[in-house]
Amino acid sequence: RMQNSRSKPCSCPSLKLREVASMYFTLVAAFLVILVVALQGSAPQGSDFPYKVPLDPQGLLELSWNVSYPQQAVHFQLLIRELQFGLLFGMSDRGEFENADLAVLWSDGHNSYFGDAWSDAKGQLHMDSQQDYQLLGARRAPEGLYLLFRRAFSTCDPKDYLIEDGTVHLIYGILEKPVHSLQAINISALHGGLQRVQLLKPNISIPELPRDMKTMEITAPDVVIPSQETTYWCYMAELPEGFPKHHIIMYEPVVTAGNEALVHHMEVFQCAAEFDSFPHYNGPCDSKMKPDRLNYCRHVLAAWAMGAQAFYYPEEAGLAFGGPGSSRYLRLEIHYHNPLVFKGRRDSSGIRLYYTATLRPYDAGIMELGLVYTPVMAIPPGEDNFTLTGYCTDKCTQLALPPAGIRIFASQLHTHLAGRKVVTVLSRDGREQRVVNADRHYSPHFQEIRMLKEVVAVFPGDELITTCTYNTEDRSRATVGGFGILEEMCVNYVHYYPQTQLELCKSAVDPGYLHRYFSLVNRFNDEEICMCPQVSVPQQFYSIPWNTFNRDVLKSLYSFAPISVHCNKSSAVRFPGEWEKQPLPSITERLRERVPRCPPTPEPHPAAPIPLNLGQLRRD
Repeated sequence: RMQNSRSKPCSCPSLKLREVASMYFTLVAAFLVILVVALQGSAPQGSDFPYKVPLDPQGLLELSWNVSYPQQAVHFQLLIRELQFGLLFGMSDRGEFENADLAVLWSDGHNSYFGDAWSDAKGQLHMDSQQDYQLLGARRAPEGLYLLFRRAFSTCDPKDYLIEDGTVHLIYGILEKPVHSLQAINISALHGGLQRVQLLKPNISIPELPRDMKTMEITAPDVVIPSQETTYWCYMAELPEGFPKHHIIMYEPVVTAGNEALVHHMEVFQCAAEFDSFPHYNGPCDSKMKPDRLNYCRHVLAAWAMGAQAFYYPEEAGLAFGGPGSSRYLRLEIHYHNPLVFKGRRDSSGIRLYYTATLRPYDAGIMELGLVYTPVMAIPPGEDNFTLTGYCTDKCTQLALPPAGIRIFASQLHTHLAGRKVVTVLSRDGREQRVVNADRHYSPHFQEIRMLKEVVAVFPGDELITTCTYNTEDRSRATVGGFGILEEMCVNYVHYYPQTQLELCKSAVDPGYLHRYFSLVNRFNDEEICMCPQVSVPQQFYSIPWNTFNRDVLKSLYSFAPISVHCNKSSAVRFPGEWEKQPLPSITERLRERVPRCPPTPEPHPAAPIPLNLGQLRRD
């Protein structure tokens, strides 16, 4: 999201004072570069930059970073293994090179420069009048060039990206030829790409781990990664016979060395306990050879995505597995992203579970919030910002939660391909209390279980409201809710303790009111829409002519019509009660939008690039 507010400038200083300020900042920047280069004769310590991700599929660009919440800033370390004539690195709303916020290193073949820049809607680069990517150092090492720089979360520069919680789309572009100025860089000719990360990692303390802790690795058995861009690989594993109940208290990724840029994300699912056995399988998840029974392995035990660290359970709780009523069978799913179509690359990646037989006070649970998987919730085609909302109502939490409530400590957001934003808000007595989890730059291609910065307490009578925003500009017919990849979902899997019987707390519009909508559309439409009982809801949506009236009435329907509430136990049976035609929760007080904090600056840094002495650059 681009910022649209800027702090009011101070009254203009005299010309001399402005010149002095400009010289001062130039000298400070130059001093910092000299100081850092002088101090860092060896590679920076990994502990200084705990988070790391490869930017490109070949692993030639490696980004490390740390987050300072007191300073409200991110410190970046970019390792360029094979420097040619420079690099663009930056952030944009969804990974585009247009309207992007960029740090640029470029060379004319003799002299090198670093500057904060932005690109306009046509992709033309401009030097930013406010230099907010602050260069801290540049140093050559045997493994490549290290570039160190800093960026505040919020700069109050309308050309800058606001770094906030959730997914950040990082972009990069490699300069393969010398350029004589920033403006001479042609973005469309660059070799570039994007990488998604969660930049603002939660600053949580790591719980003490028990002495009797054991580990178990669920890994792919030396598979050959298919030579295609996208592969979902499935592998069945099983727990030992008679494996008693344990608590998973932590897990972390195991990624085969050399494949860090190919292993995009991984999940371990536990199978349904109602089946005594599951067939062994090791192959693509979409293969016709995959046994249908594997579709009953859907209970998430662990999920990791590129750039994520180890996941820790709170010291009071663990995720139960093993023992009576728990399946021995597990399914590992790995998403390989192989855009360069490497052939013959072998992989044994997976997830390492840390578990204990000394059970913690509480079993952790996973609850689904959001919308029921049903076609009654639909998005018209050609929409750039269409919202759907699912409700976990006060009536359901009053009935299903214990008097002391539950504590949510992690969350995994989920939509299909049209999803652009997901937010869950906790409401109490009609007043929004706090955001549980929000991702305003959500991508369906980057889903991970994220530890929350603070545990969220939910009590009987509270409401949990999940809103998803969709973009269907590239579609010609309505997108309905459902399981298919071109259908849509709106889900927040919240991880909480103590575990309750409530496994699913979701809603959908009342089907009777939707039928009235179809009747109304039919009345105002020249071409008759078949309302016959045998015509399915998706078919009725597909036949609607999507004029402004039909769109607006559907939006209005979803904002006032009664809902069908699914307040379900683990067995997919609803709690006793009346759940049809329930009124929408009434919100009388909304949360205020947080105003970005602008860092105090006596005067913006001069809009001039910083010269760097990197020696003469040449093509390898």
